[in-house]
Amino acid sequence: MPHIKVPMEHDKKIALVAHDNKKRDLLEWAKFNRDLLAHHQIYATGTTGKILERELNIKVIKLKSGPLGGDQQIGAKIVENEIDFLIFFWDPLEPQPHDPDVKALLRMAVVWNIPIANNRSSADFMISSPLMDSPYDRLVPDYEDYVVREIHLGVEDDLEEEKE
Repeated sequence: MPHIKVPMEHDKKIALVAHDNKKRDLLEWAKFNRDLLAHHQIYATGTTGKILERELNIKVIKLKSGPLGGDQQIGAKIVENEIDFLIFFWDPLEPQPHDPDVKALLRMAVVWNIPIANNRSSADFMISSPLMDSPYDRLVPDYEDYVVREIHLGVEDDLEEEKE
C-alpha cells in the first residue's frame, strides 16, 4: 500500500488522557515535563484537562469526559490530522464502562500512525526524543485505494443482488 506524508510541525498537537486511577501519575509526569509541554498544543479529555490546566498553568483544549464522548472526539481529531501524539495513561486492571471507546481511540491512533504512549516510561522516551522538537513527516497509508476498492465491491454486490 502506498503512503502519504503528513507533516508534523515543530510544535506538536498532543492529546493527554488518563483513566481515574492514572490521573495522578499523568499529572506528576506532566509537571515534570511542563516546560517541554508548554510550547506544544495540548488537548485533554474532561477532568484531566481541567486538572492539567490548573496545575500546569498552561492552556489546554478541553474536550468532553472520556465516557461522555471525549475519547471519540480525540479519535476524530486524529483522523482529521489535528492530533500528532496520544499520551493515554490507561488502567489495564480496572474495567472501564467505555472500554469500546478506548479500543476505538487506540485503533485510530494505530490506523493513522501516530505515536502512542500508554504509560510513564513510554511517555518519557517519546517526549525526550530529538524528533519531538523538529518537523517530522509521518507516513500514513494511502487509504484511497482501500476506499475505492470497498466502493467497487459494494457496487458489485448491489449488481449481483439486482440480477437475482
